[in-house]
Amino acid sequence: QVQLVESGGGSVQAGGSLRLSCAASGGTFNMYTLGWFRQAPGKQREFVAGLSRSGGYAGYLDSVEGRFTISRDNAKNTVYIQMNSLKPEDTAVYYCAAGALRYDDFVARKSQDFDYWGQGTLVTVSS
Repeated sequence: QVQLVESGGGSVQAGGSLRLSCAASGGTFNMYTLGWFRQAPGKQREFVAGLSRSGGYAGYLDSVEGRFTISRDNAKNTVYIQMNSLKPEDTAVYYCAAGALRYDDFVARKSQDFDYWGQGTLVTVSS
């Protein structure tokens, strides 16, 4: 069983930056594809960024492409998302997720591709 714990959320003004971290325990971290999702008030959870098990391929929601960067540190069992040029519409609870897929270079984007989820961390961007 894998446990995921996010940190780094908070409040920031538009144009600012935050880096979220997600520490994993209880599994073989380098065997998982990783992702970040978010859920804004009154909206469905949506995919934000994904990273292949190999770390060589990443995918992003169109609206965050060029502003957000997902990365992983297998030595620290941690996945990060660096969020720059934040906008009020980025306000949401952000969740990290890990999936035990078999493919090294596949970037998962669907919730059902992920087996483990963190508890979420709130990001609030004010205008």
